[in-house]
Amino acid sequence: MTSLDILGIGNAIVDVLARAEEDVLVRHGMAKGGMALIGPDQAETIYADMGPGVESSGGSAANTCAAAAALGAKVGYLGKVADDALGAVFRHDITAAGVHFPTPPLSGGAPTARCLILVTPDGQRTMNTFLGACVTFGEKDVDPAAVAAAQVTYLEGYLYDPPAAQAAFRAAARIAHAAGRKVAITLSDAFCVERHRDAFLAFVKEEADILFANEAEIRALYHAHTFEEAAAQARADVGLAALTRSEKGSVIIAGAATHEIAAVPTTVLDTTGAGDAYAAGFLAALTAGHPLPECGRWASVAAAEAISHFGARPQADLKALVAGGAQGIAAALG
Repeated sequence: MTSLDILGIGNAIVDVLARAEEDVLVRHGMAKGGMALIGPDQAETIYADMGPGVESSGGSAANTCAAAAALGAKVGYLGKVADDALGAVFRHDITAAGVHFPTPPLSGGAPTARCLILVTPDGQRTMNTFLGACVTFGEKDVDPAAVAAAQVTYLEGYLYDPPAAQAAFRAAARIAHAAGRKVAITLSDAFCVERHRDAFLAFVKEEADILFANEAEIRALYHAHTFEEAAAQARADVGLAALTRSEKGSVIIAGAATHEIAAVPTTVLDTTGAGDAYAAGFLAALTAGHPLPECGRWASVAAAEAISHFGARPQADLKALVAGGAQGIAAALG
């Protein structure tokens, strides 16, 4: 196995994105800005009520891997798809993005997962996920050679919902640490954190070297009244934390050091994948040996690119954006 900078592990999902008015969310009882797990019947009902959509390979960690590869990182990905048409589409797309994808498909059983994403006029995305084949991902799907070959194994919090995934995360962490590698986890969603709060807390304290979270997620993890209170607890629990705050930028915490990173101004069209892109920029810079403030800058640039267009995967040249100055970035992103 050749060396990797980043290995992502997450839910392999095909995204269906469509614009929607607020009343569609109300009609289906959706919590705006959140992610809900749905069954096959509900997936059909919501899909029928959606306007024209754009289908693309997605999943949070997969989006991070694709963006990191676009930044020049050597990237691998583990995630379960079915041996069906959507599974083939996912495999083609992520491989075409330059990401090594060794996980064999599921033969028989549930179909490839899909996420129905409704984007309201304010750019906020609300996700409804049918996990399908994703729920079968377990310890047997953790590729020891890939984990040991990666500088950082990046774990997607959304994958905590299937029962076997927590054991898979622990197995991946054991392999990574035995090989002298780092483990990163993203909390993914405040609702997901609340469902598995004790397990998340234990994993962050016992296994994680790097933590990614937005303000709502980190406050949910610690049941904190303020961002500052949650950040202080994260500092005590993990060696490195990158905490995003939307237009307020982000805060990077490493031991006693704190780095405040400004957001890159852009026109917000769709917030889908903002956190995924942020993690991609951060990890691509970190594994390339850059100091933490520069990692934060790469992350902010990647996140700004993600929210400047419809869909989660990069559409601009991320390498050029990162290399450009503030004026060049502003011109490129509008």
